[in-house]
Amino acid sequence: MQHRELGSSGVEVSEVGFGAWVVGTDWWGDRAESQAVDMIQHALDRGITFFDTGDVYGHGDSEELVGRALADVRDEVTVSTKVGYDFYNNPQAGHGELPKRIDGEWIETAVDRSLDRLDMDYVDVLMLHNANVDEVDRDVLETLDDLREAGTVDAVGWALGPSIGWLAEGDRAIEEGFDAVQVVFNVLEQAPGGHFLDTIEELDADTSLLPRVPHSSGLLNEQVTPDTELDEGDHRAYRPDEWYETGWEKVDALRFLEQDGERTMGQAAIQWLLAHDAVASVTPTFRTAADIDEWAAAPDTPPLSDEEVDRVAELHADNFGIDRDDGMDSLRSSVDGEDIESAGIEKMSAGD
Repeated sequence: MQHRELGSSGVEVSEVGFGAWVVGTDWWGDRAESQAVDMIQHALDRGITFFDTGDVYGHGDSEELVGRALADVRDEVTVSTKVGYDFYNNPQAGHGELPKRIDGEWIETAVDRSLDRLDMDYVDVLMLHNANVDEVDRDVLETLDDLREAGTVDAVGWALGPSIGWLAEGDRAIEEGFDAVQVVFNVLEQAPGGHFLDTIEELDADTSLLPRVPHSSGLLNEQVTPDTELDEGDHRAYRPDEWYETGWEKVDALRFLEQDGERTMGQAAIQWLLAHDAVASVTPTFRTAADIDEWAAAPDTPPLSDEEVDRVAELHADNFGIDRDDGMDSLRSSVDGEDIESAGIEKMSAGD
């Protein structure tokens, strides 16, 4: 496992990270606490040292499990958590979004509670969770600076969507010098991640990207196939059938990325992301130990060649030769689409 620096923060993250949204919740399959801890420790055994959680995941349960699993190796790992939702005073309604609260006082309170659950003195990375661009004012930025100066956090990030805007938020994070932007980004869903790569280059910024959903809800790792029937409680089931139908065709067009015995499609999807210098770590949704074994080994597989990267770009520019709609036609913007229009993006797909 290789490591990369998060922005210019000095914080190092493993190129493949562990998204701890899968523990403490049942959105990606229910599992006992002991199984969740075993998954985290199995990831450690496979070289993963970056663990990304959030206070709202399981209303604190994910943080408690992460803290318990990593207690003996705290100095050897990088831990990230997120704040911004008031789940303390509001019950969870299915997969619906809880009320947000993003202000200096709340951030300080939420971080203190997160540290208690994690049983840690500090977190390596603190991210604002799904904040709209107009919610991050000078008070919020000064609070984040204060937390860094106090040694409570070492780096700050902004986790995006999908139920909020994207472009305005990510661009603002890069302009303000956030160390990281976490975003849905993969071979099939290249907006807005590709736009942020351009912004980082144009501004010569130090911000790193942390792609999540690198396998596009199970398509690129082929856990969702034409024969798969998603349960109603499966978090991926919200995507329309058209999404998966077009997705299967796109995966077939990407078969050239596979190398028999050397690189699986799931590993190639991670290597495609790691081919971008601004990407620091990729956080797949691990469901099983087999997932961890395969994807943690992705950085050790052959990197994509320039020719392979160029061919992916050509396919994506032509929508993989598919001329019908994929059903994901909702625009994600908190500024009435001004950001999307100015970027020249006609359509944005997003999901978990």
